[in-house]
Amino acid sequence: MNQTRLLTTMAVFVAIGTLGAQILWFPAGIAKAYPVQHAVNVMAAIMLGPGPAVVIAFMIGLLRNLLGLGTLLAFPGGIIGAFLAGYLYKRFGKKAWAVVGESFGTGIIGSLFAVPFAKVLMGSSIGAFAFLPSFLVSSITGAFIGWFIVSRVKYEKLVRI
Repeated sequence: MNQTRLLTTMAVFVAIGTLGAQILWFPAGIAKAYPVQHAVNVMAAIMLGPGPAVVIAFMIGLLRNLLGLGTLLAFPGGIIGAFLAGYLYKRFGKKAWAVVGESFGTGIIGSLFAVPFAKVLMGSSIGAFAFLPSFLVSSITGAFIGWFIVSRVKYEKLVRI
């Protein structure tokens, strides 16, 4: 994939993740679940690889925060999940591993990383397992949405993967 096509695809994913989060969300525990972010992470991980997926997750988090549409918690979950989804897909070559990577990366590792992140940057002293249920629900839901979309798109041969 040439650089122009890669950057354009990344920009489209950032736009979908930024705007889609405001359309599809639901309350989950102490936080809101934004499954579009996780769906984009899985799609980017499978189609573009771990590096671009991490950049896309970072840019979505940054834009949502700059626009006042998200919290700083978008960073630990989104970036870790995108990296692990891309790494596991690249390592094993199966879309299911991208779902596992996103779910585990965001749902478990990201939620645990969010505790000190929230304490230092947000002044919140929430316990270690407070973020776990909402991060898990959001990441698993979104990861399966992303897996479904990528499976259908490749099947229909609408995009070269």
